[in-house]
Amino acid sequence: MNLTPAELRLTYDPDTLGFANTTEMLEYPLPWIGQERAEMAARFGLEMDQPNYNLFVLGEVGSGRSSLLHRAMQAAAVGRPVPPDLCYLHNFDTPEHPRALRLPAGQGRLLRQLMAQMLKSLQKEIPQCLNGQDFKVESERIENTYKTEEAKAYAEIDAFAEARQFTLHRESGHMVFTYRDAKGHTLTEEEMLALPKERRAEIDQAEQELRTEISRYFEKTVAKERLKDEAFAALRRHAVKPLLERELQQIRNGLKKQIKDSVKLGAYLEQVVHDVLGNLELFEALDSDDDVRQEELLKVLSRYRVNLVVDNDGLTGAPVIVEDNPLFRSLFGSIEYQSENDVLVTDFSRIRAGSLHKAHGGFLLLHLRDLLADGLVWEKLRRLLRSGRLQIEEPGTAFTPIATVSLEPEAVDIEVKIVLIGSREQYYELQEEDPEFARHFGVKVDFAESFSSSPATRRAMAIFVAHTCRRLGLSHFSAGAVARLLEDGHRQVDDQLRQSAIFARTEALVMESAVLCRARAGRLVEAADVDAALAARTRRHDYPEQRLQEAIAEGDLLIAVQGEKVGQVNGLTQVDLGDYRFGFPIRITARTYAGEDGLLNIEREVEMSGPIHDKGVLILQNYLSALFAHNAPLALNAAVVFEQEYDGIEGDSASCAELYALISALSGLPLKQGIGVTGAVNQYGEVLPVGGINEKIEGYFRVCSAAGLDGSHGVLIPQRNRRHLMLERKVVEAVERGLFHIHTAEHASEGIELLTGRPAGIANDTGNYPNASVLGHAQKTLLAYRRACQASEHTKSARKHMHP
Repeated sequence: MNLTPAELRLTYDPDTLGFANTTEMLEYPLPWIGQERAEMAARFGLEMDQPNYNLFVLGEVGSGRSSLLHRAMQAAAVGRPVPPDLCYLHNFDTPEHPRALRLPAGQGRLLRQLMAQMLKSLQKEIPQCLNGQDFKVESERIENTYKTEEAKAYAEIDAFAEARQFTLHRESGHMVFTYRDAKGHTLTEEEMLALPKERRAEIDQAEQELRTEISRYFEKTVAKERLKDEAFAALRRHAVKPLLERELQQIRNGLKKQIKDSVKLGAYLEQVVHDVLGNLELFEALDSDDDVRQEELLKVLSRYRVNLVVDNDGLTGAPVIVEDNPLFRSLFGSIEYQSENDVLVTDFSRIRAGSLHKAHGGFLLLHLRDLLADGLVWEKLRRLLRSGRLQIEEPGTAFTPIATVSLEPEAVDIEVKIVLIGSREQYYELQEEDPEFARHFGVKVDFAESFSSSPATRRAMAIFVAHTCRRLGLSHFSAGAVARLLEDGHRQVDDQLRQSAIFARTEALVMESAVLCRARAGRLVEAADVDAALAARTRRHDYPEQRLQEAIAEGDLLIAVQGEKVGQVNGLTQVDLGDYRFGFPIRITARTYAGEDGLLNIEREVEMSGPIHDKGVLILQNYLSALFAHNAPLALNAAVVFEQEYDGIEGDSASCAELYALISALSGLPLKQGIGVTGAVNQYGEVLPVGGINEKIEGYFRVCSAAGLDGSHGVLIPQRNRRHLMLERKVVEAVERGLFHIHTAEHASEGIELLTGRPAGIANDTGNYPNASVLGHAQKTLLAYRRACQASEHTKSARKHMHP
């Protein structure tokens, strides 16, 4: 069947799109184009509040997975309550275990401000309070009482020493005494040695008694001084406590909202009071040069700071976090350290929240590939999903070369809806290799690679272009330019009924077309700009194709597009480089002769073919055997080869061409070299559709154009590939002028007839084909091969019997 030009590509009439240019579409919201299944699943998953209903989003890169899910997350977050703030506070009992405190949104910032104000007030008012008149009077009373008791005790020990002829006086905190005679004269050491032995013994005894009394005196004095210090401390506490209670009451009054952790906050504030009262001496008026006490005071005050790690003040609805760099620290939180005297030190104020903390009560979007790059991240995320609690830790400190003062902050509950972006392959690998992890992602959001085209999807595409132009500040598109974008969407999936869902390519084409429009100072992007952008993109990528075309034109690659040849046909192949696809012809030849080895796949023998190609050749062999079942077993040796192919072959799309080459070699009838062939064949001779059909046709068209089109050129493709045609306009124009032809076949016999110009032939009841048919000629050759083999066997047998 010869296709008409209208069947070779889908063309949209701009007048049927319903708008003049995309400015008319800005008022409409951007829909999920062709992704109804994914949209339904995403909305269900984002609204489901039960555990283990996280979302796994699978699909191709560029399909809009991330942007559409981000938008859906933002929409779902609006109706959710604002989650609480998260603070970390000093733990007065065990400082290495800071306490976590959740407060209603905005209250964390308020608590931090109120605590900071309290510290400023305390530093100002405590010294004033301790210098007040009432405090001074009471202090003097305590001091006078102590001095009176101390003087009384000293008088007693002085009288004790006087009674024993000792003079007693204080010197640098010590008691110094000397012995005097009856006249009050202090004896020297020589005079003491001159005294009678009995007298010296009495003096030694008296000295020992005095020393004992002095020890008792100091014990009493120390005890009295301790009582004095306790009295002063009690006085300071009594004087300052009302001030502290007033400040704390202001904090309580400032935090008016109902606080879930009110008991924990109350206990913390009581500990703050107790700690301040225990360090009041540091608050007393400081001398300008009292650096040590100033440093100690600052150290104590730092314990009362509030480390607000998650601040949701001003947030409306639930948080939506997109973590593009999920390192261990950025995802799970971290603890900062600084080096002091070759030791890494830290405290609660250096705790930092991770994305999971910030996303508590909301949504977190992650990419699976990023998570799998770090085994520590993957394992910790698995533990979080299992327990629902998150412990901030610093995994690298255990391996640091210097000593570390570590923290173990209180773990917190994390309630977050995780949206995990991955490929389809990653999703099924996860299902198989880590079912425990996969169990936590109960919602599968499957993005399609293509979708059925309809007036609704075409209108949605126009809205997408309009929003893209506004977002990027580009010129808007005319209806004709949008029509070209739609046609390119069909070309990307090689389908007249379906459009590509890879909108990243469309967005890139929009930008490139707008640049060309700006270069010509146009107001609107026209269809010609889109065509120019597509041509420029092809030009940037088509060097490999150009070199192959040049090799064919220069005769380095042998491709004949004129005349007829026996056992030779031009097969059509496709090369996919990832960023560019193109087709080109390759010569396929076949040779046959008598034998019993069957069909030899030379590519397979040298391990240059893939399993799909090998399967196609085996199917071809079975079909060939079925054609001539009446002559079975076939006495045939045949070889098929892809000429000048050195990189390997994969796929079964050349099995039709291989079959035609074999039939030609068997029948001795030549094949038209101007017609390139592609298509797979099954065991019943039905021609099956193949991929890359447009690239294959266009590649062959370029070769024929370079050689000169004369109307004898064309391609033979499967009938089932008709709807996949989205050919370049150059090809369509050549078909319109009768210079190039697109033939289709449903059955291999149709291709045989087209390439040979003769009927393929239909077997009669005895399995024989008409003599004039192609298969009839082939059958004659096979019968001749059978006779040759039988004669060879007979000769071998005769020689064996004649052997003496």
